[in-house]
Amino acid sequence: MRIYFLCGFVFLFLSNGISHSAERNPDYHFDSTGISRQVLENYLKHSITMTGLLEHHTLAADTGGQNPDKEDDIRLVINIGAKLIGRAMYRWGREDALNNPLYREEAIQVAAKIHESDPDVVFQAFLCEVVSQRVNDIKVPGWAFEVLGLPPEDRNFRHEDIVYLDGVRRGGLSGVPDISRPEAKLWFIFLSGFYMEVGCEAFHLGQVNLMDHNDRDLRHWSEVIEHIRTLAKTKARRGWIILDAHTPRGHLVREGKSLLDFNSFPLRVKEVTDKPMDGILEVGYADSLYKRSRGCITPSGWECDALPYLVEFDNFGMSQTPGEATLQSHFIWGYDEISWFYLKSDDERRAWLKYAYHWLRENDPNGFLQMPAGRVVTARNRETGARISARFRANPPSETIPNGMNLEEAIKELWR
Repeated sequence: MRIYFLCGFVFLFLSNGISHSAERNPDYHFDSTGISRQVLENYLKHSITMTGLLEHHTLAADTGGQNPDKEDDIRLVINIGAKLIGRAMYRWGREDALNNPLYREEAIQVAAKIHESDPDVVFQAFLCEVVSQRVNDIKVPGWAFEVLGLPPEDRNFRHEDIVYLDGVRRGGLSGVPDISRPEAKLWFIFLSGFYMEVGCEAFHLGQVNLMDHNDRDLRHWSEVIEHIRTLAKTKARRGWIILDAHTPRGHLVREGKSLLDFNSFPLRVKEVTDKPMDGILEVGYADSLYKRSRGCITPSGWECDALPYLVEFDNFGMSQTPGEATLQSHFIWGYDEISWFYLKSDDERRAWLKYAYHWLRENDPNGFLQMPAGRVVTARNRETGARISARFRANPPSETIPNGMNLEEAIKELWR
C-alpha cells in the first residue's frame, strides 16, 4: 500500500491502485484484462476536452488564458457526468515542468477530488508529437531503462537523440520524435509512467503518423505500446491504459490487430460558402474520419468492422485570411475548429452542437462527439479585428469566468 498526504487529501492506492471507498459502476468497469466495447463506448459517449484540468494553472502547457478557477471546472465535470476527460495533462514543450513537485501534486489532488465523487472518471494525458530541448533538464529514471531492457545510466534525456536525424520536421528549439530511435522510446515510456502515477488511465498519442517515417510497418510503435500496456499492469489505477491517436489513415493496425483502443480525429467542418461563418459535417470531406475507421481485432480481443472513434473541436491556429472561406485547407473560415466555434453566438453554438451530435448518430454510429469544455482559442474579434488569445470554457459566465460559453446545460441535455 502506498499513501500520499497532500493538502488535506488522503489518497490511498490499494492493490493495483484502486480506491475502494466507492462502489464502481459496472457500465464503466474495466481492468487489466481489457475494456469491452460497451464500456468503451459508454466512455466515448460522455467524453469532453478539458485541457490542463489536472495541471497547476501557472504550469499549464498552453498560454491561452490561465485557469486558476479549478473549482468550477471540477464542479462542471461532476455536474454533467463526464467520464473521459481529454487532454487533462500534457507538455507541448516546457517539459521541465515535470521536475516541479507542484505539477505532480496538483494532478493527484484534483484527480482525488473528482474520484471522491465519481471513481469511474478517466483522465487522459497527451503524449505529444513535439519535444523541446527542455527535455535535456529531465533525469532519466532507472526504471525507464529497465522497461526497455537497457542498463540504467546516470544521465538526463538527450533531445538530439529523440528527434529525426535529418533535421526535417523541426521548428525552432523543438522537434518531432522519431519513434524508431531508442531515446524516443525511452521518453514515451517515462511520460507514460509519470502520468500513470498521478492517476491518468488514458493516453492520446497525437499525430502518430508524423513520428513513424522510419517505422512504416509499425514495429517500433507496436514495441512502445506493448511496453506501455505492460507498465499499466503495475502503475495504472485499474491495470489498463486506454489508448487513442489521430489516425488520418483510419487506423493504427499491425497484422490485423489495432494498437489503439479507439481512433480520434478533428471534426473537419466544411464551410457553407454562401453563409458566412456557417459550416456542416460531410462524409468524405477532406480527410475526415467519418465511415473510414478501419475494422480490426482490438487490444482487448474483441473484433469490429469499424473501430469506435471520437471527433473533437481541434485547435491548430489561425490562417492568414481569417473570416474567409478556405475549402482547400483544414481551417474553417480561416480559423481552427474550436476558435471558429468560439466566435459564434450563444444560440449558434448550442444549435451547432446539437446538430453535430445528431449528425454523427445518423451518419456513422461508430463515431462519437467529444464535447468542448476547455481548450485554447486563437482568433480575431469579428468586429474589431483584434487578436484573441483565450480559453474556450463551457462553464456558465461568472465573476471568475466572465467569458464562459454557457454550454454546460446544453451538453448535459444532449447526454440525457
